[in-house]
Amino acid sequence: MYVDWCTVLRMADRKMVAHLLRRTSFGPTPAEIDALAGRDYAEAVRTAVTPSTLDTAPVLPAYAYTQDGGRSGDETADLALAWLERMVRTPHQLPEKLVFFWHGHWATSVEKVGSVAMMRQQLETFRVYGSGNFNLFAKAMVRDPALIRWLDGQRNSRRAPNENLARELMELFTLGIGAYTEADVKAAARALTGWTVNRQDGTSAFMSDRFAAGKKTVLGVTAAFTADSLVDHLVRQPAHAKFLASRLWHRFGSDEPIPPATQDAMVMAYGFRHDVSEMLIAMLRDERFLATGGTLVKQPVEWAVGAVRQLGVPWSEKVAKPLLNGVRSMGQMPLRPPSVGGWPWGAAWLTTSTLQVRMKTAAMLAGAVPDTVVNQVRDVDALGHALAVDAWTERTKTALNAAKSKPERMVALALVSPEYAVH
Repeated sequence: MYVDWCTVLRMADRKMVAHLLRRTSFGPTPAEIDALAGRDYAEAVRTAVTPSTLDTAPVLPAYAYTQDGGRSGDETADLALAWLERMVRTPHQLPEKLVFFWHGHWATSVEKVGSVAMMRQQLETFRVYGSGNFNLFAKAMVRDPALIRWLDGQRNSRRAPNENLARELMELFTLGIGAYTEADVKAAARALTGWTVNRQDGTSAFMSDRFAAGKKTVLGVTAAFTADSLVDHLVRQPAHAKFLASRLWHRFGSDEPIPPATQDAMVMAYGFRHDVSEMLIAMLRDERFLATGGTLVKQPVEWAVGAVRQLGVPWSEKVAKPLLNGVRSMGQMPLRPPSVGGWPWGAAWLTTSTLQVRMKTAAMLAGAVPDTVVNQVRDVDALGHALAVDAWTERTKTALNAAKSKPERMVALALVSPEYAVH
């Protein structure tokens, strides 16, 4: 029988909070952990998911849309750097981590979109809709200019339906593999016709003369589907809530398959309101989530941003550009996911080549740690406290103690340790 652990363990100890914040932030600081330790765990979860304080992080810079694209390498790097800085500085860690999650879910690359302005607009759509009603979110996304261009929606017309957006909408965004047929894809593509990108200003626009009017049969229902009613229909499917719960579990819970009881609890919390935050809260309060420590490999961006936050590294051009180069070389350049399937997860980030880049980036970060922080982490246990590592293995302890006379070396070794890379 499922029992919400919060009804059994009311007060959150420091280890529970550290686990919660390792998953819901890019890298928790000791102060952030201490602020929630000793409080009711259910309250701690809700605080992490729906913070009530003001978000003081800098907003992302705006870019003018140009018909020739406006995606120079300088502009792309500029937006990526601004986003990394926001990840470091925002006190609203989970909402920003959700923006990054959705960037991998609705994976869209500036390489094909050809517009930094559109990519920036998409990130704001993730931020506005990504923690609320998924139905409204998906409706915003099927008319998102960057996604339309990325999946050839502008080529989708009643005379020549293009199936790319319809297929990925079902397979990768709402239902999952095996929950639809090829006939469903063809019919859904017709429902999505009419939406295109205005070449003058880069906004999405509906052109009625390109829309395939009339009835379509999708997943056993025949109706005069439009883009919005198609989304309504897909989100009502039983497969949808289970699929979304599984995606959130693999990103915030564990690389292992989602336990059926956890999935059921998440689906129930999601409910008819299709509330992403409530689904997350159900997962984070679940006893099986609290038992997933040491099962998730940090993605390069998560690893890099977390190290900056936890070591108090001042954000400057001297740090920012090498950090961006580091995550790019590790295979995770923001704004450029490798495919519509997004980035890989798990052991794919623990290759020999990525480890070499990680060591170089760790050395750079260790050299930028303020002296006041260096003096606080000269002890192995103090370093673990700063990095939210519950315990070092004897092997790692031995390596760190051997480097105690060279604090920068010790910090760099800690950042590439298994205990820090896998949380």
